[in-house]
Amino acid sequence: MSRRRVVITGLGCVTALSESVDGLFEALCAGKSGISDIESFDTSRHSVHFAGEIKGFDVTKYVDVREAKRMDRFSQFAIAAASDAVADSGLDFAKEDAYRVGVIVATGIGGIKEIEEQHTTLREKGPRRVSPFSVPRLMANAASGNIAIRYGLRGPNFCVSSACASGNHGIGEAFCNIAYGRSDVMITGGTEAALTPIALASFCSARSLSTRNDEPQHASRPFDKDRDGFVLSEGAGVLVLEEYEHAKKRRAKIYAELLGYAATDDGHHITAPLDDGAGAAKAMALALADARIDKSEVDYINAHGTGTELNDIAESAAIRSVFGEHAYKLLVSSTKSELGHTLGASGAIELIVCAKSIKESVIAPTINLENVDERCDVKMDFVPLKARQAKVNIALSNSFGFGGHNACLIVGRV
Repeated sequence: MSRRRVVITGLGCVTALSESVDGLFEALCAGKSGISDIESFDTSRHSVHFAGEIKGFDVTKYVDVREAKRMDRFSQFAIAAASDAVADSGLDFAKEDAYRVGVIVATGIGGIKEIEEQHTTLREKGPRRVSPFSVPRLMANAASGNIAIRYGLRGPNFCVSSACASGNHGIGEAFCNIAYGRSDVMITGGTEAALTPIALASFCSARSLSTRNDEPQHASRPFDKDRDGFVLSEGAGVLVLEEYEHAKKRRAKIYAELLGYAATDDGHHITAPLDDGAGAAKAMALALADARIDKSEVDYINAHGTGTELNDIAESAAIRSVFGEHAYKLLVSSTKSELGHTLGASGAIELIVCAKSIKESVIAPTINLENVDERCDVKMDFVPLKARQAKVNIALSNSFGFGGHNACLIVGRV
């Protein structure tokens, strides 16, 4: 069967910089950092005391207190972002066939906060005091399930979990559902609330995180030779995807068209990428083929760009491998320099950034990039320090995750 066109008609987010898409994009383009000292728990015994923490989040703006108590923080973020995305789309689900509308919201870790809190209850108060809602709160599919329940949606509904590639995988699978006729509308994205004592301690023990406790806003430094690790963050990004003719018929606002998706695996190491970025390169090449475009047509790449030595070097090598000389004409930036790394939510938030870049003709910068690591290639344009005015017709978003997962999405101007 012929493939149907898929467009983005709604956007929503919850991030350390803003809980609105316009606010987020404005802050990113202004070069603001959302990194700050952690306030939600005592970090005095941790080696890292800062993160991309969302302060003052109030889920009761979206659901009542009783409902909110039955959700882990990662589900609460997803509900908030989905509510804004649906409102932005203008969809009225009462007018839709509920079996033609689905939800795929990804997460890398799920309800780790719930696990930690209920383990403390078990240890201190005994098994009878563990909440009967613990499993429904902590399960990774709780976010997508709660969104479907909120809107009475009965189409495909599941969770993708592939570490930091989760968001892109989830969106890619939602794209395929519409493109090949299984659904007309999909609510999709990623959510993460892994900023907890155990998660932070684990990343600290692995020496994955920046330890710039005295200057947290300068800690996330993708592609910079003085980087010392990534910054752990939390948040959610949700998009409404819609079949083009369906959106056109109801005169929906369209941000961009989702053109292609591809996924590979390195098959190499549980945490480290292939040195030459071969797995990532193959995913990008396959995404270009899926989108049926030439590499020379890509204007912008929102890089995975974590600020770790292994990732930055491998990703820049992969870009050069795929794009050849065009790699030096591309604009490549990492918005993790401002937001930190939201793990399974990162791909969704970054695809939102790509859609806004197409709509607004502005590229958010890679802040804190003062000295490009020569191994990442000083000739590449990583949009250092300041936003860049540029017409973007086609953008590519990279997400890579522990387990060797690589997932790439391509969006274009309609």
